[in-house]
Amino acid sequence: MTSMTITTTTSQVPSQAPWLRAFFQRCWRVGILLLLVVASLGMSQLAVAQADTDREMVTAAPGISADQWRQVRSGETGPNYRDSRFDSNYNLINSSGETWRQIRNRWVSPFGLITVGGMIAVIALFYFIVGRKHLDEPRTGRKLFRWSLLMRSLHWTVATLFITLALTGLNLLFGKFVFRTLFGDAVWAWMISASKVLHNYLGPVFGILLVVLLLKLLKDNIPKKHDLQWFKMGGGLVGKGHPDAGFANGGEKAWYWLLATAGLVVVASGFVLDFPNYGQGRDTMQWANIIHAVGALGLTAVALGHIYIGTVGTEGSLEGMTTGYVDETWAKEHHNLWYEEVKDQALSEEEVAAQKAGSSSGGDVSATKPS
Repeated sequence: MTSMTITTTTSQVPSQAPWLRAFFQRCWRVGILLLLVVASLGMSQLAVAQADTDREMVTAAPGISADQWRQVRSGETGPNYRDSRFDSNYNLINSSGETWRQIRNRWVSPFGLITVGGMIAVIALFYFIVGRKHLDEPRTGRKLFRWSLLMRSLHWTVATLFITLALTGLNLLFGKFVFRTLFGDAVWAWMISASKVLHNYLGPVFGILLVVLLLKLLKDNIPKKHDLQWFKMGGGLVGKGHPDAGFANGGEKAWYWLLATAGLVVVASGFVLDFPNYGQGRDTMQWANIIHAVGALGLTAVALGHIYIGTVGTEGSLEGMTTGYVDETWAKEHHNLWYEEVKDQALSEEEVAAQKAGSSSGGDVSATKPS
């Protein structure tokens, strides 16, 4: 009798477990949504604080009056307000500087924060509602060589520099509203100083390596007719099946050309700001600063989507850029046209391990030629 009771109780557990799991998953997702709502409210307050340029002006320069601004706009500020450079008649206090401050703090900073924060919220909602994109078919265990060690090293170096520049740039733009309040002036001053040094010195390195990366990837990112269908199907989210894609799909090509256009504009404007000793005036540097900030904030927002899709968002995507190899199933589903070109070059896991062992030992191992 006792054994029957135990058996009955055990048999009920599997039928109840899915309901419990579903209940806890709903509670967990509702909690995440509430957290996002609270975070968005906090970000909106931060955006409003950024847009209040008059309050910042009172803190930065409390002695400025309407009469002084009239004097500045008339150009009669005198030698005490002049640029210290030799033979310069440029006034350090000028109305163009106030225009730059208004544009930067009233428009660029708050809307940039909304753009980056909004992208984070959209990605989080997409993940919790739609979830990760898993492979439709089981993995075959056979691998296709996709990225060489050189390309992987170049990619991760550029990616690390991009993330570092994004974080330091965000700190320079918004840090005073966050870290100064949390940690005080001493810690905040150290963070700003470190951010400025890192941003100024790593920026040119990033720019040079980005150009190298873009040149290496150019031939695989030429737009094709099937890329239009890729966008119509939302990369496979709309309709059934997967859209055609070569070595790079439509989304990857869009990211490439965004880097090749807006990315290079950000790099160029950064060089203008980083090297002021080539004769450019402050008016030029003010506009370069606005262009740099708008482009960098936009790229950061889009990069968050690229990072999500290439890591937790899509099963198998990260493997190619970490090991150099992708599974046949992944290649067939996401890059079917490229798969048809290289499917005869698939290797078993044992062959891949043997190749890596031979490469590390300096042996003569013939690796599959990457596309």
